[in-house]
Amino acid sequence: MNNLHLTNSLSKKKETFKPINPKKISLYACGPTVYDIPHVGNARSLVVFDVLFRILKALYGSNVTYVRNITDIDDKIIEVSQKKNKDIGEITNEVTKTFHDNCKSLNCLSPSIEPKATDHIKEMIEIISSLISKGFAYENQKHVYFEVNSFKDYGKLSNTNLDELKAGSRIEISNLKKNPIDFILWKPSKQKEPGWDSPWGRGRPGWHIECSAMSEKYLGKNFDIHGGGLDLIFPHHENEIAQSCCNNNLKKFANYWVHNGFLTINKEKMSKSLGNIISISDAVKKYSGQVVRLALLSAHYTQPLDWNDDLLINQEKILNKWYNIYQHKEKENNSEVEEILLDDLNTPGFIAKMHELYNEAYKGDEEKKSKFNIALKLIGLFNVSKKEWENSKKSRISVPESYILKKIDERAKAKKSGDFSLADKIRDELSSQGILIEDKKEKTMWKLK
Repeated sequence: MNNLHLTNSLSKKKETFKPINPKKISLYACGPTVYDIPHVGNARSLVVFDVLFRILKALYGSNVTYVRNITDIDDKIIEVSQKKNKDIGEITNEVTKTFHDNCKSLNCLSPSIEPKATDHIKEMIEIISSLISKGFAYENQKHVYFEVNSFKDYGKLSNTNLDELKAGSRIEISNLKKNPIDFILWKPSKQKEPGWDSPWGRGRPGWHIECSAMSEKYLGKNFDIHGGGLDLIFPHHENEIAQSCCNNNLKKFANYWVHNGFLTINKEKMSKSLGNIISISDAVKKYSGQVVRLALLSAHYTQPLDWNDDLLINQEKILNKWYNIYQHKEKENNSEVEEILLDDLNTPGFIAKMHELYNEAYKGDEEKKSKFNIALKLIGLFNVSKKEWENSKKSRISVPESYILKKIDERAKAKKSGDFSLADKIRDELSSQGILIEDKKEKTMWKLK
């Protein structure tokens, strides 16, 4: 078996993946906070960790457990509920359904387990109580805080210096804390807010304790891989490490920390103020899930990725070409892992190799054609037949099919009357709209470029 190598954010270097137990591979990735519909930035994490899951399954078979949580209790959710005057359950259910639809459209495999935070309050309360009894946390006026100075390795993941840390946008400011950098484990709930009974009164958990409780329940106190976006390194993942290591008296929480880079829109940060947030739903409607998926894999997961129309148009052209040698069934076993993907999920290198393999397979080499199909399906592409792909393209065109057929008919009449100048003009008009027409015997066919 070839070895998988991953960039470990904890050691700041690429390492050979050595599982705790090869018969029990464990992967945890932070899932969505379901207060608003997911955007293409969220899609990058989804696809990156789906590819990692697929590779681990190819290497270790059914011995892989992938946990991706749903955060369905959070201050943001409460804010949206109050702003829209809608029930919290209604909001979280709607967003979760959209999220699952998005996962399906991007051809992401379902995780082994998808726990919801609200189903694990008991486990969170147990960890918080334990941290208090061990001297790592304290209560003040029904709030419970983790005492950061009690964990000497705090800041190791994010390279954060405690002396330079100040309470700000990502650290809650409160005069109830012993130290401004201490973080919340439990907070009281107001009358109309969701809450649960606890030793500190009716309240709700802090964000960070949720992932610690759910990962420990399903993967154990020490597990293989923890993943998420770069924005989660501090404070979320840093705080997870602190509370879990202190509670379990361990030096390590997860052995490998894998983080995907940021996504920009036309070289600008995504933000509501700029009005440039693109939802996954809109992206797949405009370009298809496969195009969006290939675009997300076009840059190495550790690097930034700029999202723009040129990128997506190019990925669609690539898939249009690749579908020329699509096979419904392959001759070989679909368990081979491409060597290049084992090198830190090198998807850009993998895609470059696919271009080379396509050129060889297109010449008629059946073995190469089969290998090409297997490889693309390994990374979650070619999940629909060629006919379905062509039909999906037609459903996404900006001009109706009736218009195209009318123009083809006009062109045929022009050719018949000898007006080839008009016929060429109609062909060029359609071409400018992304529609290619081909004359085959007595019939004219059309397809997207």
